This record gives sequence, C-alpha cells and structure tokens, in this order.
Amino acid sequence: MNEKRRILVVDDEITVCKSIRQAILSEEYEVDMALSGEEALKKEKERSYDLIITDLMMPGISGLDLLKEVKQSKSRADVIMITGYPTIRTAVESIKLGAFDYIPKPFTPQELRTIVARAFKKVEKETEEEVPRAPKMPSGLYYMIGHTWLKKEKEGKATIGLVYDFLKPVGIIINLELPPENENVSQGEECARIIDAENFTHRIWSPASGRVLEVNHKLKEDFSLLRKDPYFEGWLFRIETTNLEEDLEGLILSK
Repeated sequence: MNEKRRILVVDDEITVCKSIRQAILSEEYEVDMALSGEEALKKEKERSYDLIITDLMMPGISGLDLLKEVKQSKSRADVIMITGYPTIRTAVESIKLGAFDYIPKPFTPQELRTIVARAFKKVEKETEEEVPRAPKMPSGLYYMIGHTWLKKEKEGKATIGLVYDFLKPVGIIINLELPPENENVSQGEECARIIDAENFTHRIWSPASGRVLEVNHKLKEDFSLLRKDPYFEGWLFRIETTNLEEDLEGLILSK
C-alpha cells in the first residue's frame, strides 16, 4: 500500500481550514491544519509535508513569508497560495519565489482538488524519465515559472503561450477554452483553461494584461501542438498590452 501524501492547510480562520481539509481529505491524503504561519513552520519541521496550502494574507508570518521560509529550508513541500482579488500581483510574485500555483477566492472544492492533484502529478512526472525530451524554452521569453510565457512583439503587442512544464501533470487534453478576440485579460487572472480526460479543469493564468487580438485556431484542430511545439506553433493568443513594463517585473526572462 502506498504511503499517504501529507498536506498542511494554513489559515488564521479555523472554519476556512476545516472546509479546505474537508474538500481534499481522502484515502490518498493525510491533512493537518495550522492557524498561523508560525505554527505551520513548527509543524513542517516536525513532520515534513508534501504539500502546503496557505492563505496569502495572515497576521504575523504571511503566506509569502511562509513560502520563503519553506524554500530556504529546502523542504520537499510544494506550496499553493490562496489569494483574493486585491492580492493577485502578490500571487504572481509568489510564483516567481517558487510557489507551485495559487488559487483565487472564491473557489469550488473541485477546483481545489484539481490543483492538489496536479501538484502531486507534477512530482510523479519529475521522477519519470521523459521520452521524448521536453522542448527547451527559447531565450528572450518572459515567463511565470511552470505556467505561461510571453514574447514581446512590435508596437506593444505580445504573444502568449504555455510553458511546457505546465502540461506535465495534465492528462489527455479533450478541450481547450481560449479567450474571444477583443476580450481583456489581466495579469495573474484566468485567461484560458484546459479540460483533460480525467475531467480535471486546469486554469491558465495570463502573464500580462491587454486586449486579445488573435487566438491560435490551429490548437482547436490539434491539441498536441501544445506539447510538441509549445513555444512556436503551440502559442495560445496574442494581445495588445496595456501595462507591459510593470507586468514584466513579475516575470522571469529566459536565457
């Protein structure tokens, strides 16, 4: 019998902790709770968790501070941030600091279970030998680690696509929802989604804000382009950016 995955839920409100625990508790997961960042650090040292789900805004040690401590301690735990709308930019920063992902409020139990399952599938995939080898990200792209990339174009325009690592834990893709042309997208908010054969919905965050100019219709005919050629033919959509220089501060430049 496989050992259960250990998850720590961190929030200063006990009712929130209990509801999250109830949503993800299963035969596969053992779920503990902590009511502060300080308590979470103490428990992490005592038990060593596989995954930490933490609220971003807490008194004392915030979710961001907790993330930094976990990463500096070289813990094996991945971290998922729970964030509200006013803290989206901070959530984007958390990805840059090493968070696996974030989930904006309000969210459903199914959305929470999906992101937890994706975190553990990512770990499983990392222990497997990849055949064929993952496509290398070209230099000159700006990206959110494990999420989306952005290529600057002329006249304030940009092309957006998926980082290959995002797709590692995603099963067989059965549907891809892209934003309609002329719709506005915002950095850190949902811009597209993938539904896989296990009926998991994987939400995709936009790396920048702007108006959608064009979507890649080829993807509707061939989802495999996302994996085979994620940085060229597998692009998602193009935008006319509205706040590019500030948005780029939250991204990393590939070299």
